[in-house]
Amino acid sequence: MEDKTVILTTLNDAWAAPGSIFDLFLESFNIGDDTGRLLNHLAVIALDQKAYKRCLVVHGRCYALVAPQGVDFSPPASYMNDEYLKMMWRRTDFLHTVLELGYNFVFTDTDIMWFRNPFPRFYEDADFQIACDHFTGDPDDINNWPNGGYKFVRANSKTIEFYRFWYSSRETYPGMNEQDVLNLIKSGPFVSQIGLKMKFLSTAYFGGLCEPSEDLNLVCTMHVNCCIGLENKIADLKVMLDDWRQYTASSDDVRKSSPLSWHVPRNCSL
Repeated sequence: MEDKTVILTTLNDAWAAPGSIFDLFLESFNIGDDTGRLLNHLAVIALDQKAYKRCLVVHGRCYALVAPQGVDFSPPASYMNDEYLKMMWRRTDFLHTVLELGYNFVFTDTDIMWFRNPFPRFYEDADFQIACDHFTGDPDDINNWPNGGYKFVRANSKTIEFYRFWYSSRETYPGMNEQDVLNLIKSGPFVSQIGLKMKFLSTAYFGGLCEPSEDLNLVCTMHVNCCIGLENKIADLKVMLDDWRQYTASSDDVRKSSPLSWHVPRNCSL
């Protein structure tokens, strides 16, 4: 974008296959409210060659990120196994590089549906703002439970230092993923020492299966979090897209008088 903001997502072969999560992700942009144009600013970070080739076919703005030697990111990684942890920390390290290059970024997991342009809902004074599995109601409350799958980060010296510290903290907390480590360091002295302004995004606008956005008149994104298993995710994403189509097909009077609700989780279990 004009202010050097880019939208980023990561993709492996399992999620890139035809009919899988990547197709649904792109579809959400195309049927969302003022989201189609944002595809011009979406760069897909492919974690393996099959995902890279598939991305080139259906999107075009793709970057092949080389996996560490001996690591294969192409299969679906089981939550918290060794391959999963390596993939999550590789992603964190890459995002640090993006900041060093001077780019602001919105990072989004590919299993997040974009239904509205989120930029009007971001805080103008925050260096680092992140979605939540649980939102307490206060965007400044450090007790919010962040979800690393969706964040808006502005490139500056504070965020660069923070990402460097965050990535190095994997050695302090071995066997933990980047989200759990963030939950530990967010209230530590380092954040205040560097003057990082951190905000937590309301689930009213940036929801998920852990804590859904209840009002479709407000929702910007919905994440199929709190869900394990590729097929379960795909099934509930399809239901979510159908719910959005039903909402957009209804009249303004219906939207205001009897707000529609999600029909998820269905295959996913909370």
